[in-house]
Amino acid sequence: MRAYAYVVGSGIGPGSALLDLARGLGFAGVSSYSGITQAEQQAQVTPLCFFLCAATEDFASLRNVANAVRFSTTRRLRFSPLIYFAESPSVDGINACLNMGFDDIITMPFTRKRVLDRVARQVGQNVTYYETPSYFGPDRRGRDAPQSRVQDKRHGGPFRRLEIIRSLTSGVNVLRDEQFASALM
Repeated sequence: MRAYAYVVGSGIGPGSALLDLARGLGFAGVSSYSGITQAEQQAQVTPLCFFLCAATEDFASLRNVANAVRFSTTRRLRFSPLIYFAESPSVDGINACLNMGFDDIITMPFTRKRVLDRVARQVGQNVTYYETPSYFGPDRRGRDAPQSRVQDKRHGGPFRRLEIIRSLTSGVNVLRDEQFASALM
């Protein structure tokens, strides 16, 4: 697979287990995330980078990573798949990840086949992203998850709607980019 995977999390416990799992998924390379500069350099070499985030009880620790990725000036990184691996999912944890713009949240069991299927969903599919002053990430309307506070802030204000497709050969392609003066919702 012509994609690189960064594992976000400590080198022990869930982070270590996720690193081992990711190495068996066929990525062109896998390493622990050590900053956006490293990822920007990798994006020059690999068309697509995945950010696989290990389970944590401190969701605020993920916010810096999510913001660095989602608000990167490098398009290949900005639209990179952010995936959280939840060991014991909670409504608060899921909402935190959704509000940070995560593309997917995978719950246990973390089998190779199940994770590969979820990773594959991030490639070759049209994905709609929304950008507001406080949110950049996938369209969350129509999801079964509880409404997030960040989504609610988008009502009535200006926003940007982008339709993208990710490719293992060409990276991220923006298919449509529209600006709106106020929310349609």
